[in-house]
Amino acid sequence: MSFEVWLFTTTIVLCTAPWLAAPEWAWVGTPVLVAYLLRQLFLLIHLALLIRRHHRLIPPFPRGLWGEIYRSIAQYQQRGRKGRKRQIRFTRRFREAANAVPDGLVILDKQHRVEWANPAAATLMNVHWPEDDGRPLFEILNHPDLKDFVEVGESLRPMDFAPEHNRALMLSLRITPFGERKRQRLVVARDITKIYHLNMIRRDFVANASHELRTPLTVIAGFLESLIDASATPQNHRRPLSLMHNQAERMRLIIEDLLTLSRLEMHEHPEAQELVDVPDELHLILQEAHALSKGRHLFSTDVDENLLLLGSQPELRSAFSNLVFNAVKHTPEGTEIHVRWSALSDSLELRVEDNGPGIEPEHLPRLTERFYRIDKARSRESGGTGLGLAIVKHIMNRHDARLLIASEIGRGSTFSCVFPRARAILREEVEQATAPRAVPEPTTIEARSTPAPDTAGSHLDRGRRSAAC
Repeated sequence: MSFEVWLFTTTIVLCTAPWLAAPEWAWVGTPVLVAYLLRQLFLLIHLALLIRRHHRLIPPFPRGLWGEIYRSIAQYQQRGRKGRKRQIRFTRRFREAANAVPDGLVILDKQHRVEWANPAAATLMNVHWPEDDGRPLFEILNHPDLKDFVEVGESLRPMDFAPEHNRALMLSLRITPFGERKRQRLVVARDITKIYHLNMIRRDFVANASHELRTPLTVIAGFLESLIDASATPQNHRRPLSLMHNQAERMRLIIEDLLTLSRLEMHEHPEAQELVDVPDELHLILQEAHALSKGRHLFSTDVDENLLLLGSQPELRSAFSNLVFNAVKHTPEGTEIHVRWSALSDSLELRVEDNGPGIEPEHLPRLTERFYRIDKARSRESGGTGLGLAIVKHIMNRHDARLLIASEIGRGSTFSCVFPRARAILREEVEQATAPRAVPEPTTIEARSTPAPDTAGSHLDRGRRSAAC
C-alpha cells in the first residue's frame, strides 16, 4: 500500500510541477502519467490472460497492490489444486470400494436412467457400464413390478425375483432415494440364491414334518380324550391324562400354525382376491373375544361400516383375530381394548389398542419372529404358540400392507395394520353397482294416444318383444 501511495504521489507531483512552474513546459509531465497508466493496464491485462488460460501464478510478483492481488489469486489456485487432488483421491477410493463390493450397485438419474454401475451389476442385473450409460433400467432388467418399485422408492421392503438373463439367480433389490428432492435412485442388488434355497428346504421340511406329525397326534389326542371320559379310568389317572391331553392340544395348535405359515410362504400374493366385509368380520371376532375374555376385559370399537377391503377373507380374518385375541390373552383383567377400522388420508388402518402393562422397547423389533415370547411362562399358560404375529406379518406382506407395533411401559400397546388406499372399496358403491335397474312402463296417456294396431301386427310385435327379452 505504501509503495502504491508513493508511486501515485510521485506521478501527480511530476505531472503538476512543470505546469505550475512554467505552463509552457506542462507537456513534460505527460510521459510520466502515460507510463503510470500503461503499468496499471499491463498488469491488469496480464492477470486477465493468466486467469483465462488457467495458468498457474508463480513468483516473482509485481510490487504494490498488484503483487498482493497476484499473491492472493495464487493462494486460491493452490487451495483449489489441493481440493481437486483430494476429490480425485476420494473418487478413486470410492470407485475401488464400489468395485470390490460383491453386491450390484446402480445409480439412476431423475428419469431412472443408468448413470453408473459397478462390475458386479453386470453379473447380477445385466447392467454393463459405460455401455448402458443413459439407458432406462426397465429396458435392461425386465420385470412387471420393477417400474412401480423404483418409482415408489421404498427402501424398507426388498423385492425378490429371478432375472431373465439368469434364471438360476435369485436377486434381492433395494431402492434408496437420494439427490435433489429424493428423485435419484441407488439400486442395490444382492445374490440371495443360497438363502432362498435354504429357506425353501426349511419351509418344505417344516411343512412335511408338521403334516406327518398331525395324524399320530390326532390319534393320541383321541385316545387320551376317550380315557379321560371313560368310567373305568381310575381317579388318580385322570389328572395326568388331562395334562397329556392339554399338551397334545397345544402341539396340535403349533402344527396348525406352522402349516399356515408354510402355506403363506408358498406365494407372495393371495391366490384369490375378493371383497372382504371388514366391519362384519370385526363384529364376529369381537363376539369371540368377549367369550374368550369371560367379562374380564372392556371392549370399545370405532368401525367405519361403509369401508370394505380387497383381499383374502380367510387370511385377513386370521390376522385380525390374532391381534384381538392376543390383546385378550396377554393383558391382565380390567384392561380396556379398543378396536378401530378407519380410512386415513392415504391409507386404511386397523388399530388394536390396549392400556395394559406395555412391552419393553428391546422386545419390539423381535415380536414378529417365530416362537419369540416376552414372558415364556405366561405365554404357555395363555395357550400361545409364539407364531401369531409371524402369521400376521406374512399376511400383511401378501396384501401390500405393513404391521406397525408401538408400546410404552405402563401405558399399553398398539398394533396397526396399514393397507394401501387402492384396496379400499365403499359399501355404497358396491350396493349401487349390484342394485337392479327398474324398467319403465308406458303411461296411460301414451297408451291412449297410440292407435290400436291390427291383430296380426299385434301378435308379431308381441313375439318380437318376447324374443328380445
